Amino acid sequence: MRCAVTVCRVAKLNQIIAVEKGVKAKAQQELTAAQHDLQKPALLSGISRTYQPKDEEGEQLPPESTRVQVQAEGALRATADALTRLFDVTATKDWANCEARADVTVEGRVVVAAVPVPYLLFLEKQLTDLHGFVRKLPVLDAAESWTLDPSTDAWKTEPVRTIRTRKVPRNHVKAEATENHPAQVEVYYEDVPVGYWTTVKFSGALPARRVNELLSRVEKLQQAVKFAREEANGAEVTDQRVGDAVLGYLFSS
Repeated sequence: MRCAVTVCRVAKLNQIIAVEKGVKAKAQQELTAAQHDLQKPALLSGISRTYQPKDEEGEQLPPESTRVQVQAEGALRATADALTRLFDVTATKDWANCEARADVTVEGRVVVAAVPVPYLLFLEKQLTDLHGFVRKLPVLDAAESWTLDPSTDAWKTEPVRTIRTRKVPRNHVKAEATENHPAQVEVYYEDVPVGYWTTVKFSGALPARRVNELLSRVEKLQQAVKFAREEANGAEVTDQRVGDAVLGYLFSS
């Protein structure tokens, strides 16, 4: 059995995912180092020179030389080696992601069958957003008693009748009139019933029970998706070797 990128054929998808991050970091580090060295002309340059005096009595000087420290072709080979591991690990993961599937099951019911890993990751993100959305749904005022009104498709309260009043001025005689003094009268206002208000409140909010049910469903589905992803990531993978082909084409002389 042939092994690739130090990961054998019996590896599982979650192991490949765990390896990929480190391989990617190492490849990026080596690629950056190679780019850094290739930008230094002094490392790419060398020289060798010897000195011969004009005559035998002339001053003797030692030879001088500087070796080439970086070979561009060598940098290409090192870069290809580093990237080959990355290309192979990523290909193995992506190929496996296309094949690794699992059912999303809630309380024995298969909600979505044979879901591939990328879509499970998508579902996780969407369900996180939906959970936040449901948590902020408006809830009916618990101080009122609500019933669903089919004619308006809204919730409503029982009619409440209240009195409408109007202030009517009244005179209060504090002292009767006499021959020498006028009557002392104080004006006050009295609330006099003039009609009745019948009030029915309507609301487009939701009962707390309904919101709690929705939250429970979202949370159960979130758990089911996570379990499905773990199951799918436990699938065995087939090693893919594409790095040699890609980089061999790019850097072959």
